[in-house]
Amino acid sequence: MPETDLALLVDAARRSGDIAKQYFQQDPDVTHKPDGAGPVTAGDLAVNAMLEGFLQAARPDYGWLSEETEDNPARLDTQRQFIIDPIDGTRAFIDGSEDWAHSLAITENGVPVAAAVYLPMRDMMFAARKGGGATLNGASVQVTRAQMAEATVLGAKPNFDGRFWAGGVLPPIKRAFRSSLAYRLCLVAQGCFDGMITLRPSWEWDIAAGALIITEANGVVTDQHGADLRFNNGHPQVPGVLAAGKGLHADLLARLEPPQAKA
Repeated sequence: MPETDLALLVDAARRSGDIAKQYFQQDPDVTHKPDGAGPVTAGDLAVNAMLEGFLQAARPDYGWLSEETEDNPARLDTQRQFIIDPIDGTRAFIDGSEDWAHSLAITENGVPVAAAVYLPMRDMMFAARKGGGATLNGASVQVTRAQMAEATVLGAKPNFDGRFWAGGVLPPIKRAFRSSLAYRLCLVAQGCFDGMITLRPSWEWDIAAGALIITEANGVVTDQHGADLRFNNGHPQVPGVLAAGKGLHADLLARLEPPQAKA
């Protein structure tokens, strides 16, 4: 039997960890991308090179979108695509924190169908297949059913500026932060935190895998305006991300300023 897409991603994620650990806390060679796109290390590039060769050899008819590969519009004409972040949380990787991840997804017709997010320094493998549930190291995970007053939401400090919230009133929640967007999504899926939010355009490779993992953990994930996330866009960004259990997601969304109010 051919290897399933999910098994392929899990294998690739573990291979990524083996490579990245060789660079971690070894004073990695860091360069900065143009236009303020952030840092990239030799570790990012080494993982990307392995993944591009390994995954495309296994599925040559799948399109390819990765943070560290020049985009090729040929992916838009494929039925399925790999959407990859070789190291999500590069700044954490550079700083020696363990909160970085390999984020690997396969999408079909704009929807993720298989996903793996792996934190090699914590040996945490989050995985999901569309319709098959979400797991952490093989055990099922579920989002919480927390209400607003008891919720802790992952997000960077600027997301909690009053200008983003109706009437300038912040929701009565506790705030926490992790560097990797993929890890934030997975922590919500795991039930360690109740929600996550980012109110800035988000690259597909940061969120495609985590979005499926949230959904398969019985959570809700949308853009910041409540629209379903769609992937393999010509410009591979979506307008922010909001993820939580159903009730909390609806409550947070209702408190955000509507799009027309932000003009």
